[in-house]
Amino acid sequence: MFFSFTPQELNAIFLSLKIASVSILFALPFAIAVAWLLARKNFWGKNLLNGVIHLPLVLPPVVIGYLLLVLMAKKGAIGQWLWQWFGVSFSFSWRGAVLASMVMAFPLMVRAIRLSFEAIDPKLEQAARTLGASPLKVFFTLNLPLSFVGIVSGAVLGFARSLGEFGATITFVSNIPNETQTIPAALYTFIETPDGELAAARLCLVAIVISLIALFCSEWLAQKQKKI
Repeated sequence: MFFSFTPQELNAIFLSLKIASVSILFALPFAIAVAWLLARKNFWGKNLLNGVIHLPLVLPPVVIGYLLLVLMAKKGAIGQWLWQWFGVSFSFSWRGAVLASMVMAFPLMVRAIRLSFEAIDPKLEQAARTLGASPLKVFFTLNLPLSFVGIVSGAVLGFARSLGEFGATITFVSNIPNETQTIPAALYTFIETPDGELAAARLCLVAIVISLIALFCSEWLAQKQKKI
């Protein structure tokens, strides 16, 4: 039966959904802050910050995975400090997969959210400030509500990107069943395994369906934002 999923396939699907959800949950506040900074502020090094944020879009994912390994592994520049002081390690664990997904999805989220901030008329913010609203109040009562659709759209795009993440993840946390083996990693395993074609086809179909749903949602939100 084509749709008889094995425990390994189901674990890969649930793990992918878990990693993508957690990575978006943690990355979203930072993406909103950075997007607002890039959309509304001029400061020294802005172009450099913008370039660094978008590096994952142009660098090979394996390079990102290698950099994460150098920085965040147990003996890495930052990872050894986290391990010694907090007992936290990202190596070969689903937490590392979350970190890799966050890095790869972050530029797409920032880009979508930044566009929604830039679409807000600055005169509305100036009017609110004239009436005595503080910058923080303007952000929470004006910027966030008016850019809500763009924020959700960015989160959906980031979720879809996280689901498809492979190169950085397998380089940083390897391909461990039930721990770091997401849909792309399991698909790679089944392709390399004799008689694994059917399982690979099932996971491929699942990945296509989930990604299409995410893209349809993103497009629907983008159309809705244009009407606001």
